[in-house]
Amino acid sequence: MAQWRKKSSSNEVYTLEEIEARLKAELPHWYFEDGWIRRKYKTTGWKSTLMVVNTVGHLAEAAWHHPDLTVSYAFVTVKLNNHEAKGITDKDFALAQKIEEVVMWQPGKEEGAVLEGTPDDPRFKYLKYE
Repeated sequence: MAQWRKKSSSNEVYTLEEIEARLKAELPHWYFEDGWIRRKYKTTGWKSTLMVVNTVGHLAEAAWHHPDLTVSYAFVTVKLNNHEAKGITDKDFALAQKIEEVVMWQPGKEEGAVLEGTPDDPRFKYLKYE
């Protein structure tokens, strides 16, 4: 049984134990460090890094919940916490889940996929999928 429960208020913060349990259950590539939940997305270069940044930017603006980003040539690190609540809340988990879902989407891997995804050719790959 999960060691966390959805909070009654969107600004109610999770304990360290709840954060770690929820990350393990829902977002295994994310981790908690220095008050933030984080994820490092590895890319194949600058153009693909910018695509990830723009995707995260769109999702964050639409959600009105804004991450801190570290951007480099071949990676983007996303950091989330709720500044108003001074901790990790349901808002952070919800945005992290949406970012993960969209950035890591591989249409060719879906059952019955109509969209085939990028060719298996290094010239066209942009993310390093785990």
